[in-house]
Amino acid sequence: MSITVDTLRTAALALSGAYEDFPFGPEISVFKVKVPSSGGVERAGKVFALGNLDSEPLSISLKCDPELAPALRAAHPGITGAYHMNKRHWNGVDTSTVEAQMVLEMLEDSYDLVVAGFPKKQQLTLEWNAYVAKS
Repeated sequence: MSITVDTLRTAALALSGAYEDFPFGPEISVFKVKVPSSGGVERAGKVFALGNLDSEPLSISLKCDPELAPALRAAHPGITGAYHMNKRHWNGVDTSTVEAQMVLEMLEDSYDLVVAGFPKKQQLTLEWNAYVAKS
């Protein structure tokens, strides 16, 4: 069963520190995780998912472990290198051909990859750690 736009958006925004932004215009949703500020400095969020949520079929770009990306693309015709993104680190996912549960797992993995790059203090502020994310 395909994932709905509402399910995708709800799942993305349920992740700690996540918000939706529209830096490329109103048609492209960009989901970012807010980098907790340190020393009162406001920082821009880091992207973990983006796509035109009004498109048919629904397609979204998600960050992916570069070691895993080729295997996912080989196993699923609906997963390709993401358009306008670094193909080594980003997958494009056609949600009409990829099961909803797998899309949700890829969304969470994308978020985890981004947060894993934050300093430990910021990870703790988000109440995230590698052990929680992997379980």
